[in-house]
Amino acid sequence: MTIAMQPNEPVVSPAPTTDRLPGITTAAIASIGAGVIHAGAIGIHNEHAALARIFVAVAVFQIGWGMIALFKPSRWFAVVGAIGNTVAVAGWFATRVSGVSFIEGLETREAAQFADTACAVLGLVAVGLALAAALVGLRTANIGRLTFPSLIVAAIAIPAMISGSAHVHAHSSVAADGSVVNEALPHDHGAPAATGTPAAGGTTDTTVHAHQAAAVPVVKYDPTKPIDLGGVEGVTPEQQAVAENLVAFTVVRLPQWSDFRTAEAAGFHSIGDAATGVEHYIQWSWINDDVTLNPDKPESLVYEPQPDGTKKLVSAMYLLPDTVALEQVPELGGKLTQFHVHNNLCFTKDPVAPLVRGLTDAAGNCPAALQKFPEAPMIHVWITPQDCGPFSALEGIGAGQVAEGQTKLCDTAHGTGF
Repeated sequence: MTIAMQPNEPVVSPAPTTDRLPGITTAAIASIGAGVIHAGAIGIHNEHAALARIFVAVAVFQIGWGMIALFKPSRWFAVVGAIGNTVAVAGWFATRVSGVSFIEGLETREAAQFADTACAVLGLVAVGLALAAALVGLRTANIGRLTFPSLIVAAIAIPAMISGSAHVHAHSSVAADGSVVNEALPHDHGAPAATGTPAAGGTTDTTVHAHQAAAVPVVKYDPTKPIDLGGVEGVTPEQQAVAENLVAFTVVRLPQWSDFRTAEAAGFHSIGDAATGVEHYIQWSWINDDVTLNPDKPESLVYEPQPDGTKKLVSAMYLLPDTVALEQVPELGGKLTQFHVHNNLCFTKDPVAPLVRGLTDAAGNCPAALQKFPEAPMIHVWITPQDCGPFSALEGIGAGQVAEGQTKLCDTAHGTGF
């Protein structure tokens, strides 16, 4: 007997199967992606040691859990991953809603950006799929392929890391002897834009001294373009770099306070000077803390009242502790920067939100119903073009007083002109 065979009939083998937790591999890859983004952000936050350690811990957990879950998945370990990534996402959410008061560097609310949002999204994916895997348990299914989820996570994580690397972070502090330490600022020539035109307020001496530009071509200050404060005679490259970094850092980070209601929620109070054309909001408890020259925790914010009743953020006014004398302020940007004080303002005696309500008399005293505060050296950093450049504050009305023997400076080289 013969058996007829089909000569070209293909032999179909069944797809290989295994017992696995559905979704755990994608959860692991998403967790690894989130951990890689966190790892890339560690150096950005190195001025806050505790915060940097938190980023290290989160990155190690997310990457470590993801690697183990890929090769040794189990239901209980899926629960661990869901819990850990939930904590990471909850921390991100808290910093975007109100800030975390007990962690230095996270005290104030921050606006969501691409890098941290992408990190949170990957964390949420890891949470959801890890939890589902734990609930469903082992199932017999085809062997999973990692190519597609890996490409998706890479497409999110890589741009997020690149975006996060442009984040500018800096910090200055006051040393034990009362001197101000200006820690190294990352040098950034690509600051984003802010708009608006500020005015001035108050009455004082209007004598100014204009810088004479050297042969180097100068560029007018424009926060929508790379920050270039070169071309001023007598300013060293190091001083120029410090000044440029402070401006770039402020332009990047200060807009988180664009809504004055956000500032009020953080404890800022208006001093009631809107009639002058600008309105100063001060966080009184931040003046004598150990954070200075930092837009994440500025001592004062300057808003410009708009015709429609809104307020436009135009400047930070950084104050040093009132224990620092005007003659002891840091050099910063040499001729580009100059600290000043206001020693002739009289405030109401409101313990929470004092208001400016007059000037001192010829003897430097306030009326009995008002009070005079200790002099705290201050410097403006504008996120809008000004007549005397980004540190403009000493020309016109409301200019304040400089140290004895100094001449008021005006950086016309980078100003908009009078």
